[in-house]
Amino acid sequence: MPQILFIIAYIGKYPWYFPYFLHSCRYNPTIDFVIFTDNETPDLEIPANVKIIPYSIEQFKTDAFKVLGFDVAVESGYKLCDFKPAYGYIFSDLVAGYDFWGYCDVDVIFGDIRAFMADELLNEYDIISARHDYLTGCFALYRNNRYCRELFRQSKDYRKVFTDPRNFFFDETNFAFEAFEKGLHYSQIQTDVESMTHVVRRLDEEKKLKAYFEFQIVEGFAGNMLWDKGMLIYRKQFEAMLYHLVRFKRKYSEPLDLYQTIPEKFRIGKKKIYWTKKKTHII
Repeated sequence: MPQILFIIAYIGKYPWYFPYFLHSCRYNPTIDFVIFTDNETPDLEIPANVKIIPYSIEQFKTDAFKVLGFDVAVESGYKLCDFKPAYGYIFSDLVAGYDFWGYCDVDVIFGDIRAFMADELLNEYDIISARHDYLTGCFALYRNNRYCRELFRQSKDYRKVFTDPRNFFFDETNFAFEAFEKGLHYSQIQTDVESMTHVVRRLDEEKKLKAYFEFQIVEGFAGNMLWDKGMLIYRKQFEAMLYHLVRFKRKYSEPLDLYQTIPEKFRIGKKKIYWTKKKTHII
């Protein structure tokens, strides 16, 4: 079974959905997650496959400088998204021993990842996205070899991205989401910087790597979802790899309780998460 490591950098206070993220990680025990964060988590029960490392923006700047050889411009945690494609390079010691490294966001609730990331798929492809049209920042996998760890260098603009404090959505499309959704060829999509979707699409076409783009997630206000012991079922018939709360979290929230015990089964409606039993707390 190919070994997978996800790297997450989260700067700022944990959001209300963080316990759901951890809970869904727990039900993917054959996949490891490392979270770099400036949050303190005393006595927090962490899943065995999750490691939380105290970290800061200043430490990231130091680590990035050591391997890139130039100062990077990071003024907020959100800017770290632009560096996601370089995580395998910046944290090369961390990914050693894994077949794939990747990144995801904490505003996701995972289903059964291995049901989608089967051995056959991992053995065939080098880059894997959770969408059919562009490389996703909420879930992406890179084969752990030197070429893929340094893939970000294939963008002629990576240095500009790393030295400018503005966010470029470099890990995805540089704001060209709609153009890629329409199915336009990457060469027809002109952007301020060459994003990683441009890079991966181009190199895949040139047969320098094999990329897998397939729609395996639920987004928006879909509703009618059941999370049941690690499986995410949509409309009682479709299994999904993850639910991305990117829009849902703007409409729904609940008090942050890092120590709550989330049940083995809950439902996600269009505007709310429903529990089948009362909330309890870890003692």
